[in-house]
Amino acid sequence: MLPINLWERQAQIKSLYSICVEPVCKKYYITRTELDILLFLVNNPKYDTAAEIVEIRYLTKSHVSTSVKHLEKLGYLRKFYANDNQKAVHLAVKDEASDVIADGKKAQEKFISILFEGVSKDECMAMEKSFQKIGCNIKRYFEETLK
Repeated sequence: MLPINLWERQAQIKSLYSICVEPVCKKYYITRTELDILLFLVNNPKYDTAAEIVEIRYLTKSHVSTSVKHLEKLGYLRKFYANDNQKAVHLAVKDEASDVIADGKKAQEKFISILFEGVSKDECMAMEKSFQKIGCNIKRYFEETLK
């Protein structure tokens, strides 16, 4: 038996994150997925393709595609090809998204401060180690069962 109910905590964490970022989405008339994509690209600059966003964030291709198109239309993203490779489309966040990004990062900081209030550095490190193992277990399961 697990000492915590992971499903319950997952729902709580997702709800808290939604509450923290919802004002940003409303202010800029974007969806949660669109904000997540912008923040992902800024926070993870080495992963800059839609395929990587789908793979790493476990989002559907259709949601990412729709969101990228809308973000382009708003002037927040641009697509480009790197090194004459016309197959892989890369994504870059434009300066026009700077206010969205700033507000999004503030929302993420608020979320993290609420989530980890009273949690020691040692507890955070132990949690990180456990979640790395859990992530590896999930990835291995997917690789083995989805072959």
